[in-house]
Amino acid sequence: MPTDRGLKFMNAAHRALLRVTGGRVGRSFGKMPAVELTTVGRKTGKVHSVMLTVPVREGDTLVVVASRGGDDRNPAWFLNLQANPVVQLSLQGNPAQSMRAHVATPEERARLWPKVTAAYKGYAGYQKKTDREIPLVLLDPTT
Repeated sequence: MPTDRGLKFMNAAHRALLRVTGGRVGRSFGKMPAVELTTVGRKTGKVHSVMLTVPVREGDTLVVVASRGGDDRNPAWFLNLQANPVVQLSLQGNPAQSMRAHVATPEERARLWPKVTAAYKGYAGYQKKTDREIPLVLLDPTT
């Protein structure tokens, strides 16, 4: 499982790659667009950003996966948005927009999970590594 330090390093490396290449490299992984999700810390109130991918997009709704590489713990960004569901999201380097997050209902997850794993088979492998059900988060524009 990735360590907290390892995840922070990967995020920093991703941002550096975007910056160094002027956004030409790192804006997507395969067919999944990259996003920068900014949350407010549930304990500290500080702003935190993380780079994620969007395996499924339905209209204006973007779906992100709280996989943490199949770890038994949910990622901190997921816990933060549960406490503060209004987030900022920058899609492929575009200006950030305000989004409202909600965890997929069981029905939404049942419908979306096959689409998520079709976009990136690694998510199915992550699910096999953990006993927790990996949450899907739906992000919708606030305006």
